[in-house]
Amino acid sequence: MSPAHPFDASIPVLTEVFDDHPALAPVAVADAVALPLAATVAEPALAPADEWDMLQQQLSERILRQLQSRVDFVLEQRIKDSMEEVLGQALRGLTAEIRHGLHDTLSKIVSRAVAQELTHLQAQKK
Repeated sequence: MSPAHPFDASIPVLTEVFDDHPALAPVAVADAVALPLAATVAEPALAPADEWDMLQQQLSERILRQLQSRVDFVLEQRIKDSMEEVLGQALRGLTAEIRHGLHDTLSKIVSRAVAQELTHLQAQKK
């Protein structure tokens, strides 16, 4: 029975990888026992996946900080613009309402004063 995939000589087998890179070679049990405890518990170097994860985390945090500061600025500006427009409309409405109220009040005061003066003048003629 022939294998499903023919053997490709350009792909190294596991033993060739370990022969080419002694640092990757498995440590024999006797060698591990002979090593001092400090050597076996040494700080492990970050694996490439860990480095990528850390880089991704740092990059994400930096981008998030930059976006948050930009969002804060834009949000503050839009709120200021909206508040300016809303307050302007409210001020115009309030001014018109006060003006109308003062006009009515002054009109009533003047009418009452004129009526009292006419009544007083009519009372003097008699």
